Amino acid sequence: MTRPTRSCIGCGRKAPQDELLRFVAKDGVLVAGAHEPGRGAYTCPRLSCFERAATRRAFNRTLRRNVRVEPGLASLYT
Repeated sequence: MTRPTRSCIGCGRKAPQDELLRFVAKDGVLVAGAHEPGRGAYTCPRLSCFERAATRRAFNRTLRRNVRVEPGLASLYT
């Protein structure tokens, strides 16, 4: 059985879904959540991919809404 693949919104690399970090919009704020309902955006487990996605507003485009990216989310990558 094949594993689903997703693309990192920071670098564009395709990887199995379970190797990427998933984010969703909850009340206009970006939150990490592998099992949260709704549209998801994925990044590689590298801080540089998260920062690139935030700088280029890729979370807003992918999630199709304006979201606030909290600086505390960067702690997921250490």
